[in-house]
Amino acid sequence: MRNVSLDEVDGSGRAVLPIGTDYPPGRLLDWHEHRRAQFLYGATGVMIVDTARGNWTVPPERAVLIPAVTRHRVRMLGVRTHSLYIEPDAVPWWPAACTVVDVAPLLRELLAAAVDFGADYDLSGREGVIATLLLHEIYELAAGVPLPFHVRIPVSEDLAALCRDYLARPDAGVGNADWAGRVAMSERAFTRRFRAEAGESPAVWRGRARLLAAVPLLRTRSVTEVSGRLGYASPAAFTAAFTRAFGTPPSRFGAVSPALPPGPRESAGRAGRDSPGASGA
Repeated sequence: MRNVSLDEVDGSGRAVLPIGTDYPPGRLLDWHEHRRAQFLYGATGVMIVDTARGNWTVPPERAVLIPAVTRHRVRMLGVRTHSLYIEPDAVPWWPAACTVVDVAPLLRELLAAAVDFGADYDLSGREGVIATLLLHEIYELAAGVPLPFHVRIPVSEDLAALCRDYLARPDAGVGNADWAGRVAMSERAFTRRFRAEAGESPAVWRGRARLLAAVPLLRTRSVTEVSGRLGYASPAAFTAAFTRAFGTPPSRFGAVSPALPPGPRESAGRAGRDSPGASGA
């Protein structure tokens, strides 16, 4: 199915519903949630997924696993998606939070084939086999280590507002004293509180947020332009920081790159995958 609303087909008896969608540049899918879990793959472009607890940047040819019934929004930057909407009972191993993963060539081809299925595709033939194989392939991804294209959002409204403002307008000139002043706290108390809620210091958080902001910029700008815009001393310094954070150099994310290589992956056990999470997309 292509360019149809999930609401039109959600009543289908199929556990896996594939839908392909072409989005205009900059389209914002504002806050919403789905009853089903979603495997959201961007065949082109960059997606930015936001929930109450985190922000995920999804580079081209990667995907994000979104648990069922989580309120979220997505900004589509030049994106053509191949999505799977999946009944939660069919994926008890689904991660409990959004997770960015690599998509290997086999899975890409399976997704491309699946988005041409009808809403009531044949479970006993080729289409049913592909749907089953899709779940096997995604299970292997969910059992691994997520790609690190993510920052946590603090629970407190005032700290969350600071973080969302920074994600929208990253500024290398902003420091801990600036943020502490905005929430009327001493710098030391602010830093301690932020670390408790976000899991890392404000400076480390801002550094990662600036690097995540580079991913969509690299679609249309050179590494030199992006490094200057984000306040790095040189393209070399930016490249080193980006590669250290994401395991691949920023040049791989440029619009002229024919394809992206797999990101860092590790094998991990499947312990703790007994129940589906509570998010959606």
